[in-house]
Amino acid sequence: MLSSFLSPISILLVLSLYFDDAVSSSEVSTKIGKGYRLISLEETSDGGLLGLLQVKQKNNIYGPDIPLLQLYVRHETEDRLRVHITDAEKQRWEVPYNLLPREQPPKAKQTIGKSIPRTAADYPGSELIFSYKSDPFGFSIKRKSNGQTIFNSSPDESDPYGNLVYKDQYIEISTKLPSDASLYGLGENTQPHGIKLYPNDPYTLYTTDISAINLNTDLYGSHPVYMDLRNGGGEAFAHAVLLLNSNGMDVFYRGTSLTYKVIGGVFDFYFFAGPTPLNVVDQYTQLVGRPAPMPYWSFGFHQCRWGYHNLSVVEDVVANYEKAEIPLDVIWNDDDHMDGHKDFTLNPTNYPRPKLLAFLNKIHAKGMKYVVIIDPGIGVNSTYGVYQRGMANDVFIKYEGEPFLAQVWPGPVYFPDFLNPKTVSWWGDEIRRFHELVPVDGLWIDMNEASNFCTGKCTIPKGKQCPSGTGPGWICCLDCKNVTATRWDDPPYKINASGQQVPIGYKTIATSAIHYNGVREYDAHSLYGFSQAIATHKALQGLEGKRPFILSRSTFVGSGAYAAHWTGDNKGTWDDLRYSISTMLNFGIFGVPMVGSDICGFYPAPTEELCNRWIELGAFYPFSRDHANYYSPRQELYQWASVAKSARNALGMRYKLLPYLYTLNYEAHTSGAPIARPLFFSFPNIPELYGLSTQFLLGHSVMVSPVLTQGKTEVKALFPGGTWYSLFDMTQAIVSKEAHFLTLDAPLNVINVHLYQNTILPMQRGGTISKEARMTPFSLIVSFPAGASEGQATGELFLDDDQLPEMKLGNGYSTFINFYATMSQKTIKIWSEVQEGKFAVSKGWTIEKVTVLGLDGISKSFELEISGEPVTDTSNIEFAASEHNFLNKLEDGHKKKSMVVEVKGLELPVGENFAMSWKMGI
Repeated sequence: MLSSFLSPISILLVLSLYFDDAVSSSEVSTKIGKGYRLISLEETSDGGLLGLLQVKQKNNIYGPDIPLLQLYVRHETEDRLRVHITDAEKQRWEVPYNLLPREQPPKAKQTIGKSIPRTAADYPGSELIFSYKSDPFGFSIKRKSNGQTIFNSSPDESDPYGNLVYKDQYIEISTKLPSDASLYGLGENTQPHGIKLYPNDPYTLYTTDISAINLNTDLYGSHPVYMDLRNGGGEAFAHAVLLLNSNGMDVFYRGTSLTYKVIGGVFDFYFFAGPTPLNVVDQYTQLVGRPAPMPYWSFGFHQCRWGYHNLSVVEDVVANYEKAEIPLDVIWNDDDHMDGHKDFTLNPTNYPRPKLLAFLNKIHAKGMKYVVIIDPGIGVNSTYGVYQRGMANDVFIKYEGEPFLAQVWPGPVYFPDFLNPKTVSWWGDEIRRFHELVPVDGLWIDMNEASNFCTGKCTIPKGKQCPSGTGPGWICCLDCKNVTATRWDDPPYKINASGQQVPIGYKTIATSAIHYNGVREYDAHSLYGFSQAIATHKALQGLEGKRPFILSRSTFVGSGAYAAHWTGDNKGTWDDLRYSISTMLNFGIFGVPMVGSDICGFYPAPTEELCNRWIELGAFYPFSRDHANYYSPRQELYQWASVAKSARNALGMRYKLLPYLYTLNYEAHTSGAPIARPLFFSFPNIPELYGLSTQFLLGHSVMVSPVLTQGKTEVKALFPGGTWYSLFDMTQAIVSKEAHFLTLDAPLNVINVHLYQNTILPMQRGGTISKEARMTPFSLIVSFPAGASEGQATGELFLDDDQLPEMKLGNGYSTFINFYATMSQKTIKIWSEVQEGKFAVSKGWTIEKVTVLGLDGISKSFELEISGEPVTDTSNIEFAASEHNFLNKLEDGHKKKSMVVEVKGLELPVGENFAMSWKMGI
């Protein structure tokens, strides 16, 4: 939903008062102090290292130095190394261990007492080596396999950064980087230069309600992790670095160095060895949490709008999608269904409960779903049951002993404190009550950065209505005073919040406000949406034991284990269309693979051409939703005939690919692998792909190449070496030995999607709703290199009861199939190996067709086995063949004979092993 309305709003007056004597975060080259020296080091009982660091020379820049630090280093797994540095004498704020489970560092008393040399030494693990020097203290991390240094915090005199700095409200550390390192991550922000981090662009991490149209700005999420990809001698190595810290921070990337400037917490570094990008995300999500399993229907198309004023409008939208034969699985409500914008309520006039329940019964019978929004702010209203129960349970964040007053859509609100166990229970009870009122299928948690239309300490004005009911709802109507009296509201170092160094409490909760157990908002601010997602996930799963679907705007490290994400308030422009790809790909790296942007843009009015191109791209977002602003014209996909045509084409392919997307969902849940990923994930040794931000892969081998420029009817796409086949016309093939650009035709209603060689792709017939599409017969696309005499291909398919909370084998309600194919000595063999086939057999799923790409002939010497038994009656099986059309000139100058061969009329049970073979023509 629109929030601080496309801000940043002018705040020059606030800034002029705020920064009179502040030290600016733009002074990135200031060297502070002489660092620390290592004065003791011992081996711990868990095989780690525990040491003490003493400050060398005190100073008061950004506050006094912490005199004594504790260093803890441990190889936690074969490919994960942790370096933890904190105050040796006082406990400091860390991301709560119950919120993000992980091992707790020991204290000095737990050491064995075995002394270790303190001058300089190595501490090797299976793949990573921790090395240190003692005075001034610095450490480096190297690969054992090739000696590559992946992190080095020890500066030289010529470096623009200094030694380790550790103060109460300012900690700083840097690392050297080779000039050829390609970095990705450090979000959430909208990156105009593409997916690669761009030297000297600002990277500030602090959850902020500021729309995604603002470039290089701290947006809704905080993900202090980056992936580093390097290519030496044609071989790529990837690793990642996570700084697990929820405090606000600036990260300065200069190309040859990277510096963290953090306003609190601890240095809790995790280094992930890779060496492939997929390995990195696997190792990262093993720590922070595997991505949540998503229900099958969530991979269908979603329609939303802020401004569906009454139920009849929603009914009309659903009817028009059906009439236009455009796929639609989920209809959403923004806050239009609410009574006075209050959570867990229904507007009795515009959304009367009896009529809404009748509507839901109707769409649920078809298999459609219904999702609504809830915001964290609870309206201060003595007649409002949610507020009454919240007050009775004492669940709200406090300021000076009273609930902190803010303003969001209902007017004056209090914010629930999701760090409080009582709040989690109360929240779950409110969701239960609402679900009994309205059987929603998922929840959309918005405004959870947390967003506040006011700033400072506020009171409800006397003698006037607030809000007035006229004018923009995001204008503050409370009586407020700025809060800058404490060092928590006015810290000594100013991060580049909102891209303008605004006060960190600006348009959010005052950072001196208090959470459960005395935790300050100053420390916990960026965890708010994460903690709400955890509470919401627990509540939904507890309702009926079904798999939850939650969409969250604000995210943190680990959010992907509970929620999907959309990229927030974007604009209906060609630039925003392009930016959406980079943000989507970043979130895959962050372990949040279920992600997408508002298709056609959230505001203002997209052009017809733009909406065509956006649905063509958005049909291949993992999370595919059209969402528009209250003030924008209607932009449902049926509003233009040309857009409806593009939607039928692109979404038609998406719905055929649903079994593939759902299998990628399973892969993400079990290994962290992004659903949508950069091309370098599959082709890491090709440097030309490292900055490619205009194309992407779904899984390992389906490549999407959208048109992103106004007026274009062709697209220049980069194809890695090998054979690629068009999924929309499998007679079209592209072949080359090396990566190369090729210009493809792309008329208004066409998007180019290609399948790489050596793949077996499971598909179904499709349809206009996933429930029906899911029950249609399967087909397999087997892709060999064009014209090759030898080849092999593999694929996977995961099927389950998607209402189950867990997505796994072994429960009796899931099936996993490995598909294999070989081409050798003029013989084609295709077979399956099924794990736990009972579920698939019970559903009656069958394979009706196998299409093989890249053959040079066909004959009728066909053999088929099912579960090891020969099938003698193959009279209904048909062969069809057509020749490939090569879209590019073949490099050897000769036209290879290459064919598409279809084997139709099959009735192969998906849940049973099968094997088929035939001889190619001579």
